[in-house]
Amino acid sequence: MNELPMWKTAVGGVSAVLVGLLFVVAGVWKLTEPYTAATLMMQARVWPAFGLICAIGFGTAETFAGSMLFFPRFRRWGGWLTAALLVIFMGYIGINYSTLRGAECNCFPWLKRTIGPGFFAGDGAMLLLAVLAAIWARRAENLRGAAILLSSIVIFAATSFGITYSHQTGLKAPDSITVDGQPYSLQSGKIFLFFFDPECSHCEEAAKRMSHFNWKDTQVIAIPTRMPRFGPDFLKDTKLKAKLSNDLEFLKKTFSFVAGPYGVALENGRQKEAFINFDEREPKDGLRQLGFID
Repeated sequence: MNELPMWKTAVGGVSAVLVGLLFVVAGVWKLTEPYTAATLMMQARVWPAFGLICAIGFGTAETFAGSMLFFPRFRRWGGWLTAALLVIFMGYIGINYSTLRGAECNCFPWLKRTIGPGFFAGDGAMLLLAVLAAIWARRAENLRGAAILLSSIVIFAATSFGITYSHQTGLKAPDSITVDGQPYSLQSGKIFLFFFDPECSHCEEAAKRMSHFNWKDTQVIAIPTRMPRFGPDFLKDTKLKAKLSNDLEFLKKTFSFVAGPYGVALENGRQKEAFINFDEREPKDGLRQLGFID
């Protein structure tokens, strides 16, 4: 086989490093912040039941693809895999373009982009770099080594999720917050904290569903994530019987999330479960199992 010209090898190597860094950072972020990534994916119209699965699955794939680009013997495989992931992602955005246009894309953390024509130009540039990294790389070899690399990333993903999941239960809530202008204790009884955006259609649908729940002895407290002045109108329109609190920043010091809808079930001041899925089944099934609703 003929050796590639030095300039092609150099361009392919630089392209591989650039794309590899982006993909590893994006993938590791999804694996270490799976609930946050899942929430953002659901905001991008991923079916709620698959939000967490997609976050972990794509996080693993991105980390694996990006990592392979750093190793010359795996680089060709890594280039084609990153190219395939980019094509899938661009295709998904294209299908949902009319709905997602103007929304922020957080697929690569700390790289804020708005979905529009420029979004496809940016991803198209990354796709070109990935293809160059693939075609101007030496022939890929050592399938066993690639399998070991993938296994290591899967173990990391499982360990990271286990640690994150353990932090989702048992958290101690603040002693009290301000509810409807008065101090309110979070340390006794069953309380469901519902974080919502008054202008979020998904939040509105979730609140309307929950308005039909039989909450038994559970107190629902709604916390707007933005535009708190619209909180009362939101509760009135959705018919959700809840008290209102504007202590968002105070609560976020304990319960970390990116955006609503997000729910936390508390019992005697301790978190029993956190909810990121709000569809026909959740959080209804989970709250029923916890005894928060009939």
